[in-house]
Amino acid sequence: MRRKLFAAAMLAIVAATGLTACGSSSDPNVLKVGTEGTYTPFSYQGSDGKLTGYDIDVVQAIGDKLGKKVEFVSTPWDAIFAGLEAKRFDLVANQVTINDERKKKYALSAPYTTSDGVIVTRADNNSITTLADLKGKTCAQSATSNWGKVATGAGAKVEAVEGFVQAIQLLKSGRVDATVNDTLAVAEYTKKNGSSDVKVAGKTGETSQQAFAARKDDALIKDVDKALSELRADGTLAKISDKYFGTDVSK
Repeated sequence: MRRKLFAAAMLAIVAATGLTACGSSSDPNVLKVGTEGTYTPFSYQGSDGKLTGYDIDVVQAIGDKLGKKVEFVSTPWDAIFAGLEAKRFDLVANQVTINDERKKKYALSAPYTTSDGVIVTRADNNSITTLADLKGKTCAQSATSNWGKVATGAGAKVEAVEGFVQAIQLLKSGRVDATVNDTLAVAEYTKKNGSSDVKVAGKTGETSQQAFAARKDDALIKDVDKALSELRADGTLAKISDKYFGTDVSK
């Protein structure tokens, strides 16, 4: 019995240690960053299996400015803010759209991307061209995303998905009528996969800005803002943007 109790106690200690290790780094030289890793061209796995993308390069450049090693924690979008709050990582780098609700709950950096929202349908669907046309239709969206809220606000029924790739798959299979997303992500998809199956049917009429997110009142965000300002001034942001989009989306 004593041996069993001792073994159980040791397992509890190991489990607790493992949980602690998964949290935000106590090493001041390490910046833990939560990101999807499936959202092209912002955060995705390259042909070598390593994380790459616009957000990845920008946050790596921030890490260099801060003198910190960046460690990424791949996390589904709908769990990413819970991971931040649970201190699994220090920062979210995943095209977090700035809105009033997020301003209240999190510390948001200065914007590093500006983009427009678009409505995507199957190529043979001519019934949807505006947000108003989404009323009563079904849209594939990440449940907690800004674009999901745009679709819901337009009166659409939302089919929850893990990310944009899954949304497109459901759209192409005819299980949903549309998906709303960032024009940059949609442009990247059509560039790589062609537009014979899907099309940009219309615009949402909204221009959004994206930021990095930290826990509320975390002093880290001030350092991130300082680094972003320096990267903007020395042309690094524009260079990274041009690499992925052929234009400067950081303005």
